[in-house]
Amino acid sequence: MNKVKIKDWFAFFAPRFLCLTLVLGLLIRIVLILHPVTVVDWGWVDWLKIFGLGFLNDLAFTAIALVPAFVFYSFLTDDRYKKPFLWIFWGAFLLLTLYVLFFNDITDEYGGPLPDIVNGVLILLAVCLTIKTFVPSVRKKWRTAAIWIMMMVYACCAITIAFSEIVFWSEFGVRFNFIAVDYLVYTNEVIGNIVESYPIVWMVLAMLLVAGAICWWMVRGKDISGSGIGSWRQWGVSLAALALACGLGYGWLHYGYRHFGGENLFATQIQENGCWDFLEAFVSNELDYEQFYAMIPQDEAVALQQRMSGQNTEGLQVVRDSLPALKKNVVLITVESLSADFLTRYGSEDGITPNLDALLDKSLVFDNLYATGNRTVRGLEAVTLCIPPSSGESLVKRPDCSGFISTGQVFRDNGYRTSYIYGGDSYFDNMGTFFGACGYEIVDKKTYDKEAIAFANIWGTSDEDSYREALARYDASWAAGEPFFSHIMTISNHRPYTYPENRIEYDGNPMSRRAAVKYTDWAIGDFLSKAASKPWFSETVFVIMADHCASSAGKTSLPLDCYHIPALIYAPGFIEPAYIDKVCSQIDVLPTLFSLLHFSYEAPFYGQNVLDPSFRERAFMATYQDLGYYADGVLTVLSPVRRIQQFDVVRHDGWQYEENPREEPSGAVLQEAQAFYQTANLAY
Repeated sequence: MNKVKIKDWFAFFAPRFLCLTLVLGLLIRIVLILHPVTVVDWGWVDWLKIFGLGFLNDLAFTAIALVPAFVFYSFLTDDRYKKPFLWIFWGAFLLLTLYVLFFNDITDEYGGPLPDIVNGVLILLAVCLTIKTFVPSVRKKWRTAAIWIMMMVYACCAITIAFSEIVFWSEFGVRFNFIAVDYLVYTNEVIGNIVESYPIVWMVLAMLLVAGAICWWMVRGKDISGSGIGSWRQWGVSLAALALACGLGYGWLHYGYRHFGGENLFATQIQENGCWDFLEAFVSNELDYEQFYAMIPQDEAVALQQRMSGQNTEGLQVVRDSLPALKKNVVLITVESLSADFLTRYGSEDGITPNLDALLDKSLVFDNLYATGNRTVRGLEAVTLCIPPSSGESLVKRPDCSGFISTGQVFRDNGYRTSYIYGGDSYFDNMGTFFGACGYEIVDKKTYDKEAIAFANIWGTSDEDSYREALARYDASWAAGEPFFSHIMTISNHRPYTYPENRIEYDGNPMSRRAAVKYTDWAIGDFLSKAASKPWFSETVFVIMADHCASSAGKTSLPLDCYHIPALIYAPGFIEPAYIDKVCSQIDVLPTLFSLLHFSYEAPFYGQNVLDPSFRERAFMATYQDLGYYADGVLTVLSPVRRIQQFDVVRHDGWQYEENPREEPSGAVLQEAQAFYQTANLAY
């Protein structure tokens, strides 16, 4: 039988893939309606929305999803092998490859295997292009194989997403949201859970078989071996049609998508498109607290939280000190990934923090302090806003991160110059935008003296470079008669664990976490030694604490020993050394410092002065989903799908913890946890 020859691949593939996604979208909605989780109690208008608006939502997203296919289609033409286009194409591709291989790019900022994957793909593409350029006879078969692979990728993605949405609905009763984004963050744990929970090998084989059958059905009776761009005129028509469809689709999804929801959550969720929900969650970084967490009456929550936080009915801490404020300079150092157990006092036998170990006996030490999260942005949020962690991503990374009353604002109200010093690019994790919106002067590696940088890796400059830059700026502020508050974020204790040579002696792998900790400790000691020779040293308070622990993995989602961090306030001749054993949080350190400086201020802080005799011992800690509250020896964990767990915590062997689950969560501690997190999440 003579096969029909396909000349224009995109014009052939796009409508067929559109039909596939619309059929799958319809099937998903039917399955979700029939699912045991779903409560069907809506009217005929909701039925129309589910299938009518659902059709439009799937249609709009598919138009956007076809963009990568169009890019692939644009390179199917043999014209790229003709001169001079060949040399232009090769030159551009070579420059891109060299840049990615030998210079810093966005993939390097995120570390892990991603840079290696990108490098490998580029090298593979270079080899393929070379073969096709100099061996023209292979192009036809190569093109056929590439088209099949592209169709298989699209078909597999469509089938995988459909299956994943049903599984996700079974557990959470909603379409994709920030929890799904969270799953991408914890890839190892998620893959392990899937492997243990499902016959993954058979599922993958079944998916490939179904995808292959779909692709075969598409091309049956067709000859795609000569397919490509039918003509540049046809390419232009396809481009114009796709651009119009994408514009209309994006406009609908971005501006009209949320305007037709009803009171019934199930009906609203079923009519939506899960892929678009995922993208929205990825961009917004939010997890709707009211939708996913157990709530108590809002008036009760507000009253309890305000009483516990020392706020008035307007939600402000009104702090009035009887003594005049002491305008001491303040240097806050948040140290990357410094677990408490790296220090000798908290169990280490390695001796990798001699400077910090020696500093403890000269400082006011928070012995029993816990990080609010397991990411740098959580620590930054805690010390800057003094609030419990939010569900979803930290406020630091959210698009609308302005208008906050911060600790920096308290300093500025007292006449201070405030700055944020970071050895990397401040665009990373949205730090520059956040601190800029909070009124800080941003000092990052772009503003450093390039000639003086001692060392830099993919993340940024070494710790000592940040300290050198800080010293110069403190000298300038002192000379100008301006008190300064400066927040330094360190980098060196971060993979790939590289730092300047000849700074430390370490028996073992010099590119290891513990070696990096030893260098970080050395840099702190070197900084304080140089600062001690400055005229402003005696008028300066140094606050040193970790942003989070080196690891947060444990038997439970919130293992306390993986949130225990060191924190101290050092000011010789001003602050008496002491060890505070009270359970407290990162959000309490700056309010405690404010009391030592006799500051008066008004702010919506939850953090409080730990030295106050009436201080309520408690700590906050969170992942993206689980929100923990530790008080009275009980750890309460609030999770999505309104799940609540409580653990009786037993401390033993110094700073190790055993968490024993309770059968039923209850008690005043539970109400406190709900009040704190409910009010913080709804307010911010």
